[in-house]
Amino acid sequence: MLILKIVALGPIHGYGITQRLQQISKEALQVPQGSLYPALHRLENRKWLKAEWKESETGREAKYYSLTRQGAQQLATEDKNWQLLSEAVRLVMNTAR
Repeated sequence: MLILKIVALGPIHGYGITQRLQQISKEALQVPQGSLYPALHRLENRKWLKAEWKESETGREAKYYSLTRQGAQQLATEDKNWQLLSEAVRLVMNTAR
């Protein structure tokens, strides 16, 4: 869900995903490359992301990921599920004092 959300902001390469996730979460979330790239491949295989090789800011070739229509639908589903789950946890935490 978090990868889809980051990619929904615009086309981005793998290293950029990790950097943006760290920045937005104020360093609370860090995704090791050993976890990120297999996840990106799974999302691409599910047709939630599409990838294209482009020149990066450093002049090197990098694989840039974009959200597909199916990916946007999945992100909406994941977001809805997250809202339900986080609300349920909030209710339990507020009553179990």
